[in-house]
Parts: sequence; C-alpha cells; structure tokens
Amino acid sequence: MSDDLGDVIHDLRERAAYLGTLSRLGLPRSVSASSKVAEASAAPLPSPPASGLSLEEIRADLGDCQRCKLAGGRKTIVFGQGNPNAALMFVGEGPGADEDRTGRPFVGRAGQLLDDIIVKGMKLRREDVYIANVVKCRPPGNRVPEPDEAAACAGYLDRQIAAIRPAVICALGATAVRRLLENERSMSSLRGGTYEYRGIPVIVTYHPAYLLRNPAAKVHTWQDIQKVMELARRG
Repeated sequence: MSDDLGDVIHDLRERAAYLGTLSRLGLPRSVSASSKVAEASAAPLPSPPASGLSLEEIRADLGDCQRCKLAGGRKTIVFGQGNPNAALMFVGEGPGADEDRTGRPFVGRAGQLLDDIIVKGMKLRREDVYIANVVKCRPPGNRVPEPDEAAACAGYLDRQIAAIRPAVICALGATAVRRLLENERSMSSLRGGTYEYRGIPVIVTYHPAYLLRNPAAKVHTWQDIQKVMELARRG
C-alpha cells in the first residue's frame, strides 16, 4: 500500500464496493449529469461526434511534431495510453521527466499515486482507462504549459476524446480544466460539481502532483472519484 494515500486507502476499500464492479465502469457509453450529481437528470447526454480516425491514425498524423517550441527540448512524444474504448478518460497537464523518458503518461511519483487511485480505490486496472495530457511534450522544468503550447496540441486531444468517446472525463488539475472547460475559476471552487465537454460529463479534481504536496486534499479527491464512479455506474 502506498504511503502517499495514507489513511484514505482504508476509506477507499470500504466505500468502493457499492459503486459497482469493473464491468460497470468498462461498459457504459452514455451517462446523465447536471451541475451536481445529486441533481442528475435521467436523460443520457450525447457523446461527441466520432472523429473518423482511430487513435493509431491520430498518432500517425501527429508524427514527429514540431508545432510548438516544446519540440526542441523533448526526448519523446507522450501521446496517451490505455483502452481505446475506455468509459473513463483521465486528462492531466503534461509529461514530466519520467514520462519524457518512457513515452508513457503518469509514470513518476504522481503516476504511482494515480495508479493507486485506479487500482486500489476504483478496483480497476490501468489498462481499462485511458490517460492523456493537455500537451504531449514535456515543458522545461515541468512548468505549466503556455497558451500557445496548449493550443498546438488542442486538436489532437479533441480528436483523442472523440475517438475514445468516454462516458466520463476526469480532469486532473487546473491546466486540464482550463483546456476542457475554458474556465479560469479556482480548483477549490470548481471541484465538487459536474460539468460538460461536448456533451460528456467532466469531473474536476486535483492533480496527483498537488496531492503529493498537499496530502490533506486527498479526501476531496476521493469524493470526486466517487462521483466519477457513480456517473459511470448509472450508465
């Protein structure tokens, strides 16, 4: 058990059972949502139109991307990883040093914490979800991606989401929230609600890197993850 999750894991294990099994989260393709889960409508929300391209075709189109200045400092493009038919998609900020080295998203300390949430808390396998970032190349020093860098990758993230057509998106951190929701409000004011990206419910929660610096916020993230699971279960 990871020390990073602390006493939250005990709560995860006890409370995850009622939220459904792996198959429940793996199968739905539409869910109902409103500004709050408790006020959810019974009518399903439409998924975005299909992109017409598979993830493999989108990655091929990305190529050896030179569309922004991040290309000059990267080692590897970190496109995304997971189930191409996933019901749940996580969207983070951008690759760090470990991700830049391996080409896989969320493999450093923050990634280990996300793995614990997925595997120990949600009772899923990492390969059952899809994980991507707003930008596909590592910003220098792991700084926040600049607007032009996020804009250069925007079409590729949009097409990834359209190809996967997830039932729920979990936005990890402020950069993902700004990109998906075009909202500049603080994380503390946004988390707790359910929003939409092109008809797909979006749950906002803290980035795992933030949780490593602020362990007290883990209990709020667990509340958000419960909403992710509940929305998927209703599907």
